[in-house]
Amino acid sequence: MNIKDFFSLGKKPLAAQVLPVLPEEIYQTGVLNLQDVIAPHALKVNSRELDLGERIARTFFVISYPRFLTTGWFAPIINMDKVIDISIFIHPMDTNEMLRKFQKKVAEVQSQISTREEKGMVRDPMLDTAYQDLEKLRDSLQQAQERIFEVGLYLTIYGNTREEIDKIESEVRSILESRLVYIRPALFQQEQGFRSVLPLATDELDVHTKLNSAPLSSIFPFISFDLTSDRGILYGINRHNSSLILFDRFSLENYNSVTFAKSGAGKSYLTKLEILRSLMFSTEVIVIDPEREYEYLAETVGGRYFNISLSSEHHINPFDLPIPREDENPSDVLRSNIITLVGLFRIMLGGLTPEEDAIIDKAITETYALKDISADANFAAIEPPLLSDFELVLSGMEGSDSLIARLSKYTKGTWSGFMNRPTNVDMNKKLVVFSVRDMEDDLKPAAMYIITHHIWNTVRKELRRRLLVIDEAWWMMRSEDTASFLFGIAKRGRKYFLGISTITQDVSDFLNSPYGIPMITNSSIQLLLRQSPTSVDLVQQTFKLSDEEKYLLLESDVGEGIFFAGLKHVAIKVIASYTEDQIITSDPSQILAIRKAKQDLSNASLPAMPAMPAHAGHAGQAGLPAGQLPGDTPAGIPQASAPSLPESAALRLKDALSRDEAQGSKISI
Repeated sequence: MNIKDFFSLGKKPLAAQVLPVLPEEIYQTGVLNLQDVIAPHALKVNSRELDLGERIARTFFVISYPRFLTTGWFAPIINMDKVIDISIFIHPMDTNEMLRKFQKKVAEVQSQISTREEKGMVRDPMLDTAYQDLEKLRDSLQQAQERIFEVGLYLTIYGNTREEIDKIESEVRSILESRLVYIRPALFQQEQGFRSVLPLATDELDVHTKLNSAPLSSIFPFISFDLTSDRGILYGINRHNSSLILFDRFSLENYNSVTFAKSGAGKSYLTKLEILRSLMFSTEVIVIDPEREYEYLAETVGGRYFNISLSSEHHINPFDLPIPREDENPSDVLRSNIITLVGLFRIMLGGLTPEEDAIIDKAITETYALKDISADANFAAIEPPLLSDFELVLSGMEGSDSLIARLSKYTKGTWSGFMNRPTNVDMNKKLVVFSVRDMEDDLKPAAMYIITHHIWNTVRKELRRRLLVIDEAWWMMRSEDTASFLFGIAKRGRKYFLGISTITQDVSDFLNSPYGIPMITNSSIQLLLRQSPTSVDLVQQTFKLSDEEKYLLLESDVGEGIFFAGLKHVAIKVIASYTEDQIITSDPSQILAIRKAKQDLSNASLPAMPAMPAHAGHAGQAGLPAGQLPGDTPAGIPQASAPSLPESAALRLKDALSRDEAQGSKISI
C-alpha cells in the first residue's frame, strides 16, 4: 500500500476498505515445517568455522594415513566426551582399472630402482618397501582378496566459544597425530564440509584417499564399548561413553556372578540395588546376609527376614529332604542328601578320618531308616529325623565315642538351640533374607552351609526364576567342604533357573581356595569395584587386567569399577534414584538420619490424632480407620481441619515419600 492509497482510505466505502482473509490463509501462515524447527536462528560462514547462533562448528578432513592402521585406532575419537559429527564416504573403484594403474606404477618404481643400481647409488629402502607393497597389493587385487576404495573421512566439532573449539581441536589433533593420521580444516569450504557431515549422504568436500579393504575395515566406527541390551535391569552408567548398562543375567550361558571390592566400595549397595530392580521383573531373590544389611530392604518390599542364631526362634533341620521332581529318582535324591550331610558333619566336627567318615555315612542312613525313610518312601508325607535322633543311632555304633563327644555340644551343649529342631522357616515370598550376623563365628560356616542346603532343596521343588545372593562369601570359601558345596550349586543352578551371586571383600581368601578360580570361570558376570593396594595385583593377575584398568580400580570412587559380562567389559558407575537410595543405603549416617526422621514423624504424629470410635480401627490401633496409618489425615475430615505439624526433617521425609508414591514409585511385592 502506497501513501496515496493510505490517505484515501477514509473516502472509500467501508466494504472496500476491508480485505477478505480466508481461514486457510491464516492457518498456512502459522504452519511450521521441519526446516523451521531444526534450523538455527542465524548462520554465519567464516573461513575456518560456522557460527550457528549460540554454537560454533568447525569441519576437518583427513589428508594422510600411516603405512599400517591398527584395529580400533579411531575408537578414542568416537568415545570422546564431546559433541562430534563424523561422516565416512566410501566409493568403490573398478578393480580392472586399478590393476592397469598398478602395473604402470610398479614399472615406474622398478625403473627407479634399476636406475639407481646402474649409477652405483646406495639402495633406497623406501623404494624397496614401496615396490614390495605394490606387488603384494597387486597380487591381492588379482586374486579378488582385496578391493580399492576412495575414502573420505570428515569430522565436525562444536563449541560455545572459539577458545573451547580450539581446545577440542587440539585434543582431536593430538589423538590422531599420535597414530600418524593428519587432518586439515576445510578452509573456505566450511559450508560444504558442514553439509557433508549432515545425515544427507552428500559428499561435497570430495577429499579422498585410496585405501584397500584391510585398512578401511580398521576405520569401522561402531566399536564403542557397549553393554546395552533390549531387556534386563539397569546396573549403572558406562563411564566410557555415558550409555546405560542394561543387562539380563538370565540371557547368558549361566546366571552366576562374582563381586570383588574392598570394604566401603559399595558392593552391598550395588547388590541391594540389583535385588530391588530384579524384584520388579518377577525374579525371586534369596539372600544370605552376614551383617544384617538387608533387613530394611526385606521390610520395605514385604519380604521375609529370618535371624538365624543360637537364641533365634527360626530353625532349619539339616535332615530335611526335598520332594523329588518328576524327572528325579527318589533314591538319587536321598543319596545326594546323605552326601551333603556328611560334608556338614565334616565341618561341624572339625574334620573326619576315613573311618569316621564311613561311620557317619552309615549312621545317617540308619537315622533315616529309623523314621521309615527309604528310596520308596513318600518324602512329602514323612517327618524327617532330628540331630538328636542321629546322635541316638550313632551312640549304638562301634568306634563312635569320639564322634559323640564332639557332637554333644550341638545336641546338649551351648550350641544345641540352632539345628536340633524342626524347620519353621517359610520361604513363600519374593524376597527372603537369612541373617547370620548374631551367629558365633565358629558356627557361621556350618550355618551358611545348612541355609544354603535348605535353599537348594527349596529351589529344586519348582522351576522359577530365582537369584541367590551370598554376601561375604569368603566365609564359605574358607572350608573346602562349604566351597565345594557352593561350587556344585553354581554348576547345577542353571538347570533350575537359579543364578548365584557371590560377594566378597576378602579377595585373597576367596582366590586361594581351590574352588575360587572355578567359581569365577563359572560366572558369566564379574564385577570389580575399588580394590585395596594389597589385593589389586592378585585381582589383576586373575582377571588379566591392563595397568590402566588396575589403576582405575585403585582410584575408583564409591560405586565405580569394571563390569564384565561375557566377553565384554566396561567401566561402570552405579546410580540409584532418591527412593532407591533411601531403601538400600548402607551409609551409617544416612541410616541414623532415616531412623531419626521416622522417630520424629512418630512423635509428631501420634499425639495429634483426633479421637475416633474404637470400632473403626484395627485391634491394637484403636481410633484408626482400616488401612490408615498414624499421621495421615483421617478419612471423612476435610484437609483444613487436620492438625498442623511442625516443619521438620520428618515431615520433609514424609512429603518425599508421598510424592514418590503418587508418581508410582512405591514398590510392593
